[in-house]
Amino acid sequence: MPPRSHPTARQRRLGAELRKLREKAGMNGATAAAYLGGERAQISHIESGRYGVSDERVRRLAAHYSATDKHLVDALAAMAEERTRGWWDEYRGRLSPGFLDVAELEFHATHLRVIQMLHIPGQLQTEAYARSLIRSGMSDLPASELITRVEHRTRRRAIFDRPHPTPFEAFVHEAALRMRYCDADVMREQLAFLDEVSRWPSVTVRLVPFDRQITGSVHSMLYAGGAIPALDTVQIDSAFDGGFLDAEAQLTKYRGLLESIESIALGPEESRQHIHRIAQEV
Repeated sequence: MPPRSHPTARQRRLGAELRKLREKAGMNGATAAAYLGGERAQISHIESGRYGVSDERVRRLAAHYSATDKHLVDALAAMAEERTRGWWDEYRGRLSPGFLDVAELEFHATHLRVIQMLHIPGQLQTEAYARSLIRSGMSDLPASELITRVEHRTRRRAIFDRPHPTPFEAFVHEAALRMRYCDADVMREQLAFLDEVSRWPSVTVRLVPFDRQITGSVHSMLYAGGAIPALDTVQIDSAFDGGFLDAEAQLTKYRGLLESIESIALGPEESRQHIHRIAQEV
């Protein structure tokens, strides 16, 4: 089977974790490949996510690397056995891979925590608000792609529709509720929907009002919990990029950022009252 041309972010993550185990063991790629009875290129393709790998092979490699973290090995073996073709695969070739990677990340997350400073979190946007927001950032976007992006964004709410919805906590700055990417009617509809979803069992929305002091640099991000903390992922949200971070030092930094925002955010009920007041002012 030829190598994958475009491995997903999750496939690359599995390979990267196997590489970390090998490097921690002080073993080079050629030695690891010889253990599997292959060439060095085989390990290179596995570690880049270009080759699939079975759970049995993951466990063989982990044992060869003397990996002692049973929980990590079990989680990696489970990742290797995933054969999920999610709804996001319908958009392959229609949207850039980053859109699909975010949807896949959210699908597999054990929990999600979001910070949004300048707009409503994508998972909680109405179609009209999403359309206005996307158009404001890319005014020359073809109409067909705009429709596709809006559809993809709203379908990300699928994580709330399954038997065990993904716990989702959003910290939203007041600025996001006052920024005018759309007309007043669309904004009022969006604020009403934000109030509605904040009452869903798995969703928590907490506002950070203007009068709360923010310490340090805070920017929008998505924190996705993995099967174990070592497999957590941070996605940085920006207008032009959406890179994934998973180094332990980076995860520690963003856990601290979430704690700092949590300490100054309003509670859920007080946040809903604040949303109502802002909606009346629109």
